[in-house]
Amino acid sequence: MNALKKYLGAVWLLLAAVVSYYCISIFGGKLSSGKQEDLVFGIIIFFILLPLVVTGLALFGYYCITNEYDEEY
Repeated sequence: MNALKKYLGAVWLLLAAVVSYYCISIFGGKLSSGKQEDLVFGIIIFFILLPLVVTGLALFGYYCITNEYDEEY
């Protein structure tokens, strides 16, 4: 089970990198399109959703790799 957790931790870290690349490359055009509705959508994606999603995935992956879930209190 610990090996599976470490493997999935690496998958979560990789997924965090893919999501950040996808959001920056695809939704990056929304900030420079010149339309007001695209600008608002781009700001919401870049400054609210992207940090939340990428940080959550990266922290979960980090905790899986470092065996934080194995500690018993």
